[in-house]
Amino acid sequence: MFKDPLVRDRINSFALVTYIPEPLAGFLDRLRQELVPNCFLRAHVTILPPRPLTSSPEEAWRELQKLAPLSAPFEIQASSIEVFPVSDVIYVQVSTGSDELKKMHDVMNVAGLSRREAFPYHPHVTLAQDLKPDEVDELVRVARQRWADCPFPKSFHAEKVVFVQNTRCNEWVDLGECKLGRQESKLVSELTDLVVG
Repeated sequence: MFKDPLVRDRINSFALVTYIPEPLAGFLDRLRQELVPNCFLRAHVTILPPRPLTSSPEEAWRELQKLAPLSAPFEIQASSIEVFPVSDVIYVQVSTGSDELKKMHDVMNVAGLSRREAFPYHPHVTLAQDLKPDEVDELVRVARQRWADCPFPKSFHAEKVVFVQNTRCNEWVDLGECKLGRQESKLVSELTDLVVG
């Protein structure tokens, strides 16, 4: 499950995300780098925002592996460019799929993963944060123009979640991924076993 960088570089900050597929991901990555140079995070929607764990990472991962299959795959539609008023974070609003993401957040925010969020959970795709106040208006204008010109479909199918950990260099490392939903053939096999047994 655990990959490089070295364990000593990791910090107690974990999150759960679903990555956005290509070609929309590449477009969003380029837009983020235009707004915030040297930002190389992969385009994603966060399900559990960054948090310290109160259990071991292995225990948290086992919990996620049990919970993720309870949510069926679903469609996510990215809609408009917005700004969070308190933090001045520029983001892409999620319209379709927002209810499913909120349910997943509530279901998975348990046990060693549990945390009281600093802000109410609001599904979105972050484009720019930690901005100077005088930068925000111009960057919002640029983001809205680029988004209006985006040639790719702005919806995608969420089929899996990825458990990630932060490092001292603020680089996120993928620890493991889990598919949403149960395999129909596996479910049919289990039901057959129950009936026959």
